[in-house]
Amino acid sequence: MLSPKRLSKEEALRKIKNYCSYQERSHKEVKEKLYSFGLFRSEIDEIISNMIENDYLNEERFARQFAGGKFRMKQWGRRKIQYELQQKGVNKLNIKFGLKEIEEEEYLKVLKKLASKKWEELSGEQYLVRQGKTINYLLQKGYEQDLITTAIDELKAV
Repeated sequence: MLSPKRLSKEEALRKIKNYCSYQERSHKEVKEKLYSFGLFRSEIDEIISNMIENDYLNEERFARQFAGGKFRMKQWGRRKIQYELQQKGVNKLNIKFGLKEIEEEEYLKVLKKLASKKWEELSGEQYLVRQGKTINYLLQKGYEQDLITTAIDELKAV
């Protein structure tokens, strides 16, 4: 198999600017992309510095956009968002900023909606099975155990 052609630093910078203009990226994603262009570490460090200075790359902005988007579009909970951001190499402080994008009131509203929907889907199941499957579903979505318990308790009361 042929190895990919090595790009010059200028070509790589142009391509990576387009890559970052399309959507926000983490430093780790950009670094991996630059390595795929066949660049050396010193060149990659230079390009990343340039990208940060010219505001193409901003990890706090990435974390905020990622957290807000995953919550609104996929209705992920904080724990799943935090885990995914960690996998993308985002530092703890920026993860904290990202999670602040999620308003508490809206978060609880979405959790209750998801819990209620799942609870209704499982209406034919035995009570404990229904409860267990609903809890597991919400845990997989990344919601916190104590909030899930509260939401389930409210459903049982109805």
